[in-house]
Amino acid sequence: MADSSIRPSSLISTVYGAFLRRLDGWIAVADLIALMSELGVDGPAVRSAISRLKKRGVLEPERRAATGYRLSLAVHPVFDEGDRRIFGSLEPADLADGWVMAVFSVPESERAHRYQLRTRLTWLGFGNISPGVWLAPRRLLDDARGTLVRLGLGDYVHLFTSDYAAFSDLRASVSSWWDFPAIEEQYADFTDTYGPVAGRLGRQTDIDDAEAFRHYVPMLTQWRRLPYLDPGLPSELLPSDWNAVAARQVFQQLHAVLAEPGLRHVQTVTGLETKAP
Repeated sequence: MADSSIRPSSLISTVYGAFLRRLDGWIAVADLIALMSELGVDGPAVRSAISRLKKRGVLEPERRAATGYRLSLAVHPVFDEGDRRIFGSLEPADLADGWVMAVFSVPESERAHRYQLRTRLTWLGFGNISPGVWLAPRRLLDDARGTLVRLGLGDYVHLFTSDYAAFSDLRASVSSWWDFPAIEEQYADFTDTYGPVAGRLGRQTDIDDAEAFRHYVPMLTQWRRLPYLDPGLPSELLPSDWNAVAARQVFQQLHAVLAEPGLRHVQTVTGLETKAP
């Protein structure tokens, strides 16, 4: 059962991202309600969450044999970016690869865009050096560029790639540009919640598909925020006891044992087939 603090819309987004994109991106409302009931979310909450996701342009209605919703084409790039961040950035960046720097200046008359830029750069994993100057490992360049273009914010920002030359202790500076205690707190919460699950499932020889689904969706929902808050800074710049290492091991272990049986359970409930590559 999902943590009650996780919003139903976030759980539904995970179901679409992790499973339904592999099954043509569509599901009948009745089947989605059935799956979400296994996570402790009732029908009215599911319908309310669907309505919000539809208003945000994430889902669009499509009737087949039954009333259902598919993932909007407009958000496919967002989910693709999410895959790269969630599954492709589990190792620290290489310090030798350098940095991407975002510099922006927004007129006072358009300060709403200034707030949007700060929020989005934070969500992308950038650290704040000074007002209007933000930094991230260079491997985030493509995601940053794509996101800013998609949101119509490119006209306000200059993106540079760079190397650090002088004069301060870079490790000390980095710890002030990113909120390490806040990031570590979230990693600790994840490990405290799912470390025991990983230990128990690691001793099982066979995991029931429905049980895998019930564990995987809330686990992935909690995890997928972390690769955005933590951009995977080079290990030389991190505290020696950086707790992301343990959390990533838990995530990798659970993903390896739960993702495929979870998908099978979704197929059993919906009758949908995996789409051809």
